Amino acid sequence: MPGREDMPSTLRRSPDKAQRTWEKTHDSAVETYGEGERSHRTAFAAVKHQFEKVGDHWEPKGRKGPSDQQAEGGGPERRAPTAGGVDANATKDHLMSVARKLDVPGRSSMTKPELVTAIEKANDRATRKARGD
Repeated sequence: MPGREDMPSTLRRSPDKAQRTWEKTHDSAVETYGEGERSHRTAFAAVKHQFEKVGDHWEPKGRKGPSDQQAEGGGPERRAPTAGGVDANATKDHLMSVARKLDVPGRSSMTKPELVTAIEKANDRATRKARGD
């Protein structure tokens, strides 16, 4: 199936449930929209409702639901910035915990939006490192 072949490396390093969610949603989206960016976005949207990106992989969220402003409203007509897999709707305490896990410097004095941005950057660095970039 295309979903298994097209699965991003961050999902390959993630729990089986995240991989199954990506695969099933991607394959269904390919049948509906065809192969391409839209199918990938649809699959990531499904993953983001149950998982959040932490470093170079995805981990289960404490609650199900949208992870950022774009996921709340979604749709091609309404474009809002995404948080790159960071659960921007989580509590500041949760974001602080993730930042601690990723060893984000200066986290104790950051606001919630600053934590989201810092975690997103730390995730990107961890992903690049895991890929050998």
